[in-house]
Amino acid sequence: MSNELKDINRKEMGKRIRARREALNISRAELGKRLSVTGKFISDVECGDKGLSLKNLYKLKQILGLSVDYILDGDEAYRSEEEEKQQITENILGSLSVCSTKQLSCMEEIARIYVESIIDKG
Repeated sequence: MSNELKDINRKEMGKRIRARREALNISRAELGKRLSVTGKFISDVECGDKGLSLKNLYKLKQILGLSVDYILDGDEAYRSEEEEKQQITENILGSLSVCSTKQLSCMEEIARIYVESIIDKG
């Protein structure tokens, strides 16, 4: 085991935050509001120019449905099955947020058929 400690790469951390925020279809302004900071501050974090307090890192983890390990280091090994499931669910919901009611109704039918088919096979 290496005793060498790594520094936080804020630019890479910011890229992970931005990717997840966009996947969830959350604006910088909305994320800032939920963290009690400005949209400009979120932009600075995503560009790697600013860091986060522990309080805001903890809030961000909850909002984005990511582990702190993933946010800080990109390490997905520490994500639990529940965290993984939550992230996938939020990704799906984020993708569907741009659909019309008619399109969502069609996706609901597709999901129902899919679930029924995997239950029958399982």
